[in-house]
Amino acid sequence: MSLHNETAIKVAEYLLQIKAIKLQPDNPFTWTSGWKSPIYCDNRVSLSHPMVRTYIRQQLTHLINEEFGPVGAIAGVATAGIPQGVLVAQELGLPFAYVRAEAKKHGMNNQIEGELKHGDRIIVIEDLISTGKSSLAAVEALRAAGHDVVGLVSIFNYGFTQTEEAFKEAKCVFHSLSNYNFLIDEALKNGYINKGHLETLVAWRENPSTWGQ
Repeated sequence: MSLHNETAIKVAEYLLQIKAIKLQPDNPFTWTSGWKSPIYCDNRVSLSHPMVRTYIRQQLTHLINEEFGPVGAIAGVATAGIPQGVLVAQELGLPFAYVRAEAKKHGMNNQIEGELKHGDRIIVIEDLISTGKSSLAAVEALRAAGHDVVGLVSIFNYGFTQTEEAFKEAKCVFHSLSNYNFLIDEALKNGYINKGHLETLVAWRENPSTWGQ
């Protein structure tokens, strides 16, 4: 088993254990987008669990070092990417900034909060990638401000095909500690779901925007 697979399994186990990820195939959630979903993910819960928080910080740092080499700064995506980004920036001893969904309408009208030097290689930190829209909007805001974004890392992603295509189109490399495939494997193995739920979970991931309608 590769180191990445070991990490993906461990992260999936932790997120299930602390209920940062909940699976309810028989009683779907409704996302902000209006999508019906058998899964709900809130990785902010990990911040309340020191052992999990530390493991995620260490593994995000290792992922950055392994996939991107030396970088000059870390940028978090508001809001859930901010605390994770701060933890990683502290681990690496790097400057940190964060990107708002849109510019403030008062004061300095900033969308990027913090000081980033032009020429620094920047990694963007996100807690979760679903459609990728908010993540890529942050990447675009940084690039529009003249910054060199070399990639993005997240704790978890759903692995939607359309999301992968969107990142390719934006020419933004991204990596996640764990993903939907590892999650449902671990959920089945540890009794969070049964075999009868698998078909539902697979069908949702194939057509998330229309599932359950």
